[in-house]
Amino acid sequence: MLMVALFIIQFVFSVIIGIYFLNMLKGQTSSRRSLEQESKKELLKLQRLRQVHLTKPLSEVTRPSSLDEIIGQKQGLKALRAAICSPNPQHVIIYGPPGVGKTAAARVVLEEAKKNPMSPFTSGAKYIEIDATTLRFDERGIADPLIGTVHDPIYQGAGSYGPAGVPQPKAGAVTKAHGGMLFIDEIGELHPIQMNKLLKVLEDRCVFFESAYYSAYDSNIPPHIHDIFQNGLPADFRLVGATTKTPDEIPPAIRSRCIEIFFKPLTNEEIKTIAKNAAQKGGVSIDSEGLSLIARYAHSGRDAVSMVQIASSVAIYEHRTKIQTKDIEWVIEFGQYNPKIEKKVEKGSAIGFVNGLAVYGASFGTVMDIEVNATAGSGKLVITGIIENEELVNHAQRLTRKSSAKSSVENMLTVLKRYYGIDFLQYDIHINFPGSAPIDGPSAGVAIACGVYSAVYGVPIDSQIAMTGEIAIQGTVRPVGGVVAKVEAAINAGIKKVIIPKENYRELFSKMDIEVVSVENIFEVFETVFGIKSDKKEHFASLPHDTKIIAATSI
Repeated sequence: MLMVALFIIQFVFSVIIGIYFLNMLKGQTSSRRSLEQESKKELLKLQRLRQVHLTKPLSEVTRPSSLDEIIGQKQGLKALRAAICSPNPQHVIIYGPPGVGKTAAARVVLEEAKKNPMSPFTSGAKYIEIDATTLRFDERGIADPLIGTVHDPIYQGAGSYGPAGVPQPKAGAVTKAHGGMLFIDEIGELHPIQMNKLLKVLEDRCVFFESAYYSAYDSNIPPHIHDIFQNGLPADFRLVGATTKTPDEIPPAIRSRCIEIFFKPLTNEEIKTIAKNAAQKGGVSIDSEGLSLIARYAHSGRDAVSMVQIASSVAIYEHRTKIQTKDIEWVIEFGQYNPKIEKKVEKGSAIGFVNGLAVYGASFGTVMDIEVNATAGSGKLVITGIIENEELVNHAQRLTRKSSAKSSVENMLTVLKRYYGIDFLQYDIHINFPGSAPIDGPSAGVAIACGVYSAVYGVPIDSQIAMTGEIAIQGTVRPVGGVVAKVEAAINAGIKKVIIPKENYRELFSKMDIEVVSVENIFEVFETVFGIKSDKKEHFASLPHDTKIIAATSI
């Protein structure tokens, strides 16, 4: 009886186990069928989605496909082509305001390089573009789409190697760009850790990974993963970074590895060209009055295209093929566009009023008003509109000093007293830099000197003259920065003559539509501005001239 009971119990357990595994098999089969059906449904949805196509927005239609289609950046494109299309291409950082063609230039210059038989870029060279402002970064090292990461077995996404305990390296953008170009928009926004990792990749031209789960002696790890951990993933590319920041806001380590190229703001004529081309590609026309209105309110090429896009939609909706001025006015009103502040000089002259030249941001030139008032008094000096003090941060030190703009005023007083006999104790002088932007830097020295001389002696200054240059207490005019941008700003303002330091003179100025006068000392400045000739110029022949010092300036 006992044996029969045991047999029955064993038989019951066998039946139960059999039923259990049979149900599991049925469940797996049912699950597989359900998965296949769900997959078919999703695939059908995906196919339907891919059958829907909208027309391309005008911004995409007008996207430049060649260097010739990029408007207003002749010098910048020449430099970029020299850096990328040569037999030995370089890493590049492009500075410039938004919407002037930095991204488009990087894309098309790679295509230009592929056409050069001496270029190392092959026809299959890839263009990989990422945006540093949206680039995901995990300080734990789990995800890094720029450099790449290792999916360790314990983390989600470890793939098929996870259950086997095998770490799996994942390539980042630097490896995807291998043999081509990696474009990083707003490169100045990169996380500091990512920036340091990128510098290491630029040095090694490959990416090395680490993982606590990797062992060189583990025979379960596939050969290709051994190869990656031991030799790294290849990452030999050329970096092109774009930024709207100024050079001093970009880490020096990355700047030292790159050629720095500056794209300038677009002029009104260049914005008109962009708007006209956009209208033509959009199938409409626009008259000169409409183009002038767009140029007045569009701060970039992107703004111009957007304004044309909306205005052309209004025209087409009303069955017109021409954009009217009222369409542009409506776009400006509803889009709340603000007019650009542009300096335009008028013919004439004024006492104590002089045009200085300034740069702001990444070498964007502008004409700066300087006004001086001098009255009989007791030697009171008032300076408004400048930065009074500068703070310098050097490693662990934080230093404060008198601003270079204020120092340039004191240098000017010394020079005028020494060479022109002006006793400032007999005058109350007010020097003002109108405008909301605080002024800093020494390069307004010669302009301030002319303004003070004009105010003291009542001698007017021609409004169509502008000037820049640092003045030393010996009366010499020293070189300053951003002179090309300053001269271009003077041309846009309608100025006919510009005075610059002799050491800043470039051959390209002779081809510009403006008279550029280079000077070495204050006597040459006053001779040009006031017609005052002096026999003291020989004094400067014996003075040392340091041609290597270029003043870092924002004026």
